[in-house]
Amino acid sequence: AASAAVFSVIAREVGQILGLPLVQVWRFESDGTATVAGAWNERAQPFKAGSRWSLDGSLAGLVQETGRPARIDDVADVPGPIADAAREAGIRSVASAPIIVDGEIWGLMAAGPKDGAPLPDHIEDRLAEFTELVVTAISNTASREQLARVADEQAALRRVATLVARESPAAQVFAAVAEEVGRLLGVEDSSMIRYEDDGTVTAVANWSERVASIPVGTRVSSGGENVTSLVLRTGQPARIDDYARATGALGDYVRELGVRSAVGCPIVVEGRLWGTMIAASWQAERMPADTESRIGEFTELVATAIANLQARSDLAASRARIMEATDEERRRVVRDLHDGAQQRLVNTVITLQMARRALATGEQTIPALVTEALEEAEQATAELRELSRGILPAALTQGGLREGVNVLASRAPVPVDIDVPVGRLPAAVEATAYFVVAEALTNVAKHSRAGRAVVTARSTDGTLQVQVRDDGIGGVQPGGSGLLGLADRLAVLDGRLRVESPDDGGTLVVADIPLPAQR
Repeated sequence: AASAAVFSVIAREVGQILGLPLVQVWRFESDGTATVAGAWNERAQPFKAGSRWSLDGSLAGLVQETGRPARIDDVADVPGPIADAAREAGIRSVASAPIIVDGEIWGLMAAGPKDGAPLPDHIEDRLAEFTELVVTAISNTASREQLARVADEQAALRRVATLVARESPAAQVFAAVAEEVGRLLGVEDSSMIRYEDDGTVTAVANWSERVASIPVGTRVSSGGENVTSLVLRTGQPARIDDYARATGALGDYVRELGVRSAVGCPIVVEGRLWGTMIAASWQAERMPADTESRIGEFTELVATAIANLQARSDLAASRARIMEATDEERRRVVRDLHDGAQQRLVNTVITLQMARRALATGEQTIPALVTEALEEAEQATAELRELSRGILPAALTQGGLREGVNVLASRAPVPVDIDVPVGRLPAAVEATAYFVVAEALTNVAKHSRAGRAVVTARSTDGTLQVQVRDDGIGGVQPGGSGLLGLADRLAVLDGRLRVESPDDGGTLVVADIPLPAQR
């Protein structure tokens, strides 16, 4: 049965066994009050189940402080609201015994006699004998509540996981998580906040039981002392139990909405702090100690959703860049063919036609025309050869990566040390590695102000690693178009690009390219 019903039945049985008309089971709260968890009485009295009372000067406060049974034989001079209410109800004396659950004082059982009657001797000790019944009821209730809570959490997590698996839009996933967290924790407000690069934060999702809340899209400074700023500084879960002391734009904003306390958990996406998930309460009570861990279950799903969304976005952008580069390369090839070899071949045909007419008429210009046609054909052949080398150089296709790197190094404006002890590799791997070295050495020539560069390549554990290091000024931006193109090219082979370029520390470009399994 529900805990309140069980406690009331226990109170009735205790009252009938002990012959006392008033019995209550009280639960201590964290804010210095106590709630009547269950009550039984033979007449009207103010201590109804669910009512909440201050412990100031009361017998309940004494029991909470000492953890021992106690009694007051005359409440006439006892201060506090509980004693005042007891006197008004005609209660002149009271006894109580603590209820201990898992070594902690959970509450107490209190009882009083009929009008003006004295308390029986040792009644507080007899009450203590019945508190085990309450402890059993509390344990059973806690177990049921824990099971129900776990079931609710799993159901909520499944709903969110389904949205993530379906690759639902980010806004839909974020809104669902905010609502699930808010309802599951029983708070009045929950929000998802994203950290921006300019020191601000943006609300990307919100759920609230009230109209007044943080609208999605709200952007404010991340400064001050509030849950969002604490998570940003520490990268760890954070809480503020009294938002009256919160500062900063966001602290002021949510405090004006009525937030009394809040707990936030970081959302970490691929090792980077992306944002925070916040549960906020308008109640004075401190939020439960396990709030952080319960929110954390959802932030992991959020991180997965964000990573998936980012991966899809990066893939789409990569495909767009590859298509654009492919189209541009096609246009270049067509332009070079039209402006170069095609014109040579057209001239060759025209010259040969003139030679044929000269042959028919017996003119003496035939040798000169044939010579001219031959020269045009040779030039066309040379230009076609150069064009093909612009796609993949002969040194690479014929000699492998080592010869291709040698040619690149010979053209570099700075000395280049080469350490490439690898044999022939699959054509796609060789081409990709070659273009990594070519782009890196181009950057060395254009931007690095380096005095020397080093190119190395090693094949280890099924991966070809290519490194290009220089001793220049550093400061290379990985988001440049050339390096983005390399990252896209590597991604086709499931490879990865890494760039380290501290200011005044030179630049290191590293490409890891998986090698196909040997058959």
